[in-house]
Amino acid sequence: MKIFVNLICSLCTLCALGLAGLSLPAHAADSHQNQSIVFGVHSKTAPLEWRNNGVDQGFNLELMDRIGQLMGKRIIIRRKSFQQLLKDVHDRDSLIDVIAVVSPITIDRELSQSDPIYATHAKAYTLQGKSFINGWNDLEGKRVAIKKGAFVDVYISGKKQDFTRVDVDLYETGFQLLIKGEVDVVIAENFVARRLMPLYPSIRSSSDPLIYGAFNFVSNYKNAEMMAQINDALRQLKLSGEYDRLVNKWFGTGREKVDLNSAQKKMLSLAIFVSLLSAVGMLLTGYISLSLRRRSKALKVELLQRKKAEEAISNLSKQFQSVLDGIPHGVTLFNRDGECLWSNDNNNDLLTSPEFHYIDGAAFNLANALSDALVEQKSQTADMQVNNQYWQLQLHPISQQQVVILLEEATEQHRLRQANDEASRLASLGELSAGIAHEINNPTGIIIHSIAFISDALKDLSEASDNYQRQNPFWTVAGMAPDSAMNELDVSSQSINEGAERISRIVNDLKRYALPTIANEYQPISVNEVVEVSLRLTANQTKIFNVTTDLLLPSPVVMGDAQQLHQVLINLIQNACHAIRQDAECYECKEHINIQTCVEDKHICLVISDKGAGMDSATLQRITEPFFTTRRSSGGTGLGLSVCSRIIKEHKADMQITSRLGKGTVIKIRFPLEY
Repeated sequence: MKIFVNLICSLCTLCALGLAGLSLPAHAADSHQNQSIVFGVHSKTAPLEWRNNGVDQGFNLELMDRIGQLMGKRIIIRRKSFQQLLKDVHDRDSLIDVIAVVSPITIDRELSQSDPIYATHAKAYTLQGKSFINGWNDLEGKRVAIKKGAFVDVYISGKKQDFTRVDVDLYETGFQLLIKGEVDVVIAENFVARRLMPLYPSIRSSSDPLIYGAFNFVSNYKNAEMMAQINDALRQLKLSGEYDRLVNKWFGTGREKVDLNSAQKKMLSLAIFVSLLSAVGMLLTGYISLSLRRRSKALKVELLQRKKAEEAISNLSKQFQSVLDGIPHGVTLFNRDGECLWSNDNNNDLLTSPEFHYIDGAAFNLANALSDALVEQKSQTADMQVNNQYWQLQLHPISQQQVVILLEEATEQHRLRQANDEASRLASLGELSAGIAHEINNPTGIIIHSIAFISDALKDLSEASDNYQRQNPFWTVAGMAPDSAMNELDVSSQSINEGAERISRIVNDLKRYALPTIANEYQPISVNEVVEVSLRLTANQTKIFNVTTDLLLPSPVVMGDAQQLHQVLINLIQNACHAIRQDAECYECKEHINIQTCVEDKHICLVISDKGAGMDSATLQRITEPFFTTRRSSGGTGLGLSVCSRIIKEHKADMQITSRLGKGTVIKIRFPLEY
């Protein structure tokens, strides 16, 4: 209510002054001005000039008030914006007589100016984390906020500016632009910046003083005489020591002026709160001290018990740590009675499962296994099986009463061992095949040589047979007429020769297939010949199917190893035969298997297509994975296409597989075109 009354009184005073100014004649107005000084203020910054509870106060105002007393004039305060005050002091008809502004110490303003009132400076301010500003050169290329008309503006006017200047009406506006990222630096006067920084905690002082200045009273040239009187009064205050008293009053604490009444109330409330808190703390301290005394004896006993417990826990922890550090598998710790003390394995229920047995079929008994390990005090390892999974079981005694069991799935390792055994058998079979082929070649050579002799002999005997038949018309050969018998003997000799040559070709193909692979010695290979040899080697399997070929002539040639390519194509032909056997409807097709060679898109292509059962998308995605097979029950190992895929990659080729259930499968092998 008091503030409201003061506001009304102020408005009434302003209105009265305004009406008086309008109604008084010029000489009356001049007479009024001679009795007072209109002091324009704009700042909200302590300790210079600010309004608190409707009252203007501060160092500048109190200093001007004392100067007015010495001059015998009343000081009238008018509060406007900084830009408006600058405009007013340049206007000869303005009612504003004096304002307080900062001027650079090396540059005077183009107005009547008093002696320095108080020293200040301007610094650069940036966001936290930005680099330090060591001088004006560090502002190059940056966006710098400058308060229009302020002493920073006066200082840099007419000087080279390597930065982008952004004019603002207030330093606070510059700080707001800095927060928004629209400027990089604000150059602000010290007292104003100190007031603003608590309101903008992300802003910091980033330089030493860049400009030194001083507060001065400034007036229009029409008031030059008045400014001389202000200077005289100011010097008198300095000589009397009263100026120093004012400086000590407003600046002596080294911080901005605060509202003492408010501070006193806050400090009183804080002191009361601290006193109460101290009293409560003293009571609590006394109570706690008594409790501590009562508990001290009990704590001694408890500490002894804890030491014993910690020793036991430490021993157990070391045991566990030694096991866990050395073994990456599932771990289960048992005592002599078969109780599980600790486990990190989710599969420890297998140890008590009736389906969990040794790989040789013997039943597994956990209690007997623990007892044997503790009695012998030796680690034991066994291969186990449950359903179609294989596991490795390890038992390690770690004391006289405890055994740790390690359980690791070994299904893949088991299958790898089986595959290795199968590979060893195949290698032995290859060596055996090479030996048998060599042994077969000898009688085959004899047959071919002998049948050639018989054929030549039959030609010579044909004329003798005709002559003898004329002499003895009733002569027969093996119950047949001589001419018919001679024809039959000729046909038989030709059949024997063809059969022997076929045996020779098959044996030679088998010998080449059994030769060891030398990957670094690839040679030009006829793709058509690979097809023909593979078909001869699989003739026994494909004889019940209709196999057609569409081979490009002349035959395409690729760089590679013939034996490996035979292995790939034989495997694919065998897979096609198995796929057709799975689908009985395929036997009615006119074309079961087709093999084609061609050249397309700068690639030599070998295409094997069948009309078999086909594959679904899930099977197609895994078809080249090792050990994946759909014929596990019939003896499939799942290694055929995996090996084929490796061989094809070694030949810098790729394999494309397309398949649909009930429609068959097409496999295209694409070799780079090198010839």
